[in-house]
Amino acid sequence: MNKQDERLESAPLGRLMASMAIPAVAAQIINVLYNIVDRIYIGHIAGYGNLALTGVGVTFPILMIISAFSAFAGMGGAPLASMEMGRKNYEGAEKILGNCVSLLVLFSAVLMAVFFCFKTPILYAFGASDNIIGYANDYISIYLIGTLFVQFAVGLNTFISGQGAAKTAMLSVLIGAVINIILDPVFIFVFNMGVKGAAIATVLSQAVSALWVMRFLCSEKSVIRIRKKYLRLSAKTVGSIASLGISPFIMQSTESLVSITLNSGLQRYGGDLYVGTMSIMTSIMQLIVVPVQGITYGCQPIMSYNFGADNMKRVKGIFIRMVSVCLAATVVLAGIAIIHPSIYARIFTDNQELVALTCKVMPIYFFGMTIFGIQMACQSTFLALGQAKASLVIALLRKVILLIPLAIVLPMMRGVMGIYYAEPIADICSVTITVILFVRTMKKILRADS
Repeated sequence: MNKQDERLESAPLGRLMASMAIPAVAAQIINVLYNIVDRIYIGHIAGYGNLALTGVGVTFPILMIISAFSAFAGMGGAPLASMEMGRKNYEGAEKILGNCVSLLVLFSAVLMAVFFCFKTPILYAFGASDNIIGYANDYISIYLIGTLFVQFAVGLNTFISGQGAAKTAMLSVLIGAVINIILDPVFIFVFNMGVKGAAIATVLSQAVSALWVMRFLCSEKSVIRIRKKYLRLSAKTVGSIASLGISPFIMQSTESLVSITLNSGLQRYGGDLYVGTMSIMTSIMQLIVVPVQGITYGCQPIMSYNFGADNMKRVKGIFIRMVSVCLAATVVLAGIAIIHPSIYARIFTDNQELVALTCKVMPIYFFGMTIFGIQMACQSTFLALGQAKASLVIALLRKVILLIPLAIVLPMMRGVMGIYYAEPIADICSVTITVILFVRTMKKILRADS
């Protein structure tokens, strides 16, 4: 038995989950720094930082769509590969990996072509105004050049963590983030390139991360490797990846749809200042959600492997621990945003008017996020166990079925504040429905003695 296999199958759960989850949490926090650090530096550019920050904020849906396609392949393929490794079918796992590599290359080519051709009308549709369109265009034009780097760095890193190499997966992200943090002030302030400099720094750092990931997955250190013979797309393999990958794809792509709806509504009912609050709160939302995602990402390979090995008692133990930690994390992190919003707001801007408005709306916006850790744990469990339909229902529920309609209807009655109220209402309703669905299907999914 491979050493990594032995850990996933028999190591003490508490210690194993910590060894997997801590590096995964660190990796997710570091990963979000790509965008967060850009926004912090951009927001402090003398003279036009608040406008530049708002301009970069409206590019967020495009970034999320690109990330969604990497999640389609990576999070659709990695759990399947982990299950195959649990069954000791390494050839099957490598076939899944190879097909995911080809899918990511295909996605990159299509995404670059589409967004380069239609970026200006798309940015206006996403909430840009004439005051900020220049900054948005400058940033996204350079960012799109690195689309393939994003796809590989994010999409293929899941196959590193999926084989139990959590620390290596963390290093993949850490290397790029450190480079980005170093290069950002150099390009933005020293070379006086502003928003363009932030985008260049991001692309270069993502390129280094992508090369690191590819190097590991082609080396003897990896349990499964990228092999030329498995790069040819197989309809059956792609179908399996798609059935599981559609859920994380929808979760991330609908994030862009949510961003479009919120930004457009804020621009219509409020103006640039209100769009600026959403740019800040989107970044804060990432700071809250991303550590919890790291916990679920760290636990997911253990769960998938043991599900493939038919060790249901171990799967149950993992879930109980995961949901407890995820809930505690969202209570604490969202609680800080509710009680002390200025701590977050002042990180991103010195504009007192923008800080004051953000502090006013932030406690409302993040109220429902306190219990959202429950839904994230349930969603990850469905995904880890290959339950595509249940995972898809949860993915659609909060954003498409609840949040977007609420964000359209509520401001008609409550004005611009209705947009901020939409988020907590959607979060609370979504968590409640998810818990009911999960409790009803738990016995059927795990079908094992306690």
